[in-house]
Amino acid sequence: MKPMSIRKTLARAVALILAGAAFAPVHAQDAYVAPRTVDGQPDLQGVWANNSTTPLQRPAEFADRASLTDEEFAALAARAAEIEAGTGDALFGDGFLSAAISGTVESYDPSTGNYDQTWMASRTLENRTSLIVDPSNGRLPEMLPAARERMMAEIQARRENPSDSYTSRPLQERCITYGMPYMLAGYNSYYQVVQSATHVAIIQEMIHDVRLIPLDAGPHVDEKIRLWHGDSRGWFEGDTLVIETRNFSDASEFRGSRGNRIFKERFTRTAHDNLQYEFTIEDPETWVAPWTAVLNWSRSEDPIYEYACHEGNYALEGILSGARAEERMAAERGN
Repeated sequence: MKPMSIRKTLARAVALILAGAAFAPVHAQDAYVAPRTVDGQPDLQGVWANNSTTPLQRPAEFADRASLTDEEFAALAARAAEIEAGTGDALFGDGFLSAAISGTVESYDPSTGNYDQTWMASRTLENRTSLIVDPSNGRLPEMLPAARERMMAEIQARRENPSDSYTSRPLQERCITYGMPYMLAGYNSYYQVVQSATHVAIIQEMIHDVRLIPLDAGPHVDEKIRLWHGDSRGWFEGDTLVIETRNFSDASEFRGSRGNRIFKERFTRTAHDNLQYEFTIEDPETWVAPWTAVLNWSRSEDPIYEYACHEGNYALEGILSGARAEERMAAERGN
C-alpha cells in the first residue's frame, strides 16, 4: 500500500472511530478479576459472540509478524466499514481479512453466490494476524502423508458421487452439526454459557447444539462410545475453566482429523466484555504436532435466536432426484 493510501485510510478510520463505529482492537484488562457465581466459581455466564476478523491461519503476506501495525489496523478499519456498508456477497469466516488485504471480495459459494453482507453481524477487529498462536508461525502444523492422502481421497469421492444418498450430503446441509469447534465467525456465531455447581452448559446458536459438561474431572465414557461432539469433562484451574474432550465420531472430522483427536479448551474471562477461548488439538494420526488457537469472544446483550434452517432437508428430494436424472442422462450418452 502506498504511503498516501495509508494516510487516507488512517484519516478515514479515525473519522469512523470518532463517529462511533465499533472498530477497535480487543484488549484484556490488566489485573481483571472475574465475578463469582453463587457457588464461588468464576462467572463465565452470558451470551458471547465470535465475530472476529482474525483468520485461523496467518496470511503469507505477514510472514512471522503476529500483529498488525497501527497503520495496517487503521486501513483494516476503513476497509471493514466499506465492506459492511456494501451490498456484495457476505464475507464468511477468514474471508474478511483477505478481502481487506487484496481489495477483492471472493464469493464463498461461486456457483450460486453468497447471502449478501446484510446477513452478517458487525465484525470485531483485532490487530492479530492469526488465531493460531502455536506454532509461532501462525500456521497449521504439517499434515502427515497418510492423513493427507486420506483427506484427498475423501474429497475426490465426494466430488465424484456427492449425492449417492442422503447420507452422502454434508452434515451441515442436513442440519445435524457444524462440528466442534465451530469456527465460522460473523454468522450465527453466538454462544451462551450457563453454569451450575456441578455442570456447565455451552449453547451454540448454529444448529442450536448444546454441550452439557460435568465439572467432576472424572473418567470419560468407554472409548467405544463415539459422539458428534465427543465426550467432555471439565474442571476449574484458578479463574480458568478447562475442558478435555475425546471419543469423537470419525464422521465429525475437523480439518482432516478424525475420532481419535484430543481436544482441550480453556475459557478465561479477561475483561467484563471479553471471554478468551483457547483450544489445543492433539491428533498424532493427522498432524506432526499439536496446535493451539486463541479466540476472543465479545459479550453480547442480545439473545441467541433459534436456528431453524432446514433448507438442505427440504431440498433433499430435489437433490437426489436431480442426481438420478444426471446418471440416466450419462447412461444414455454411454458415459
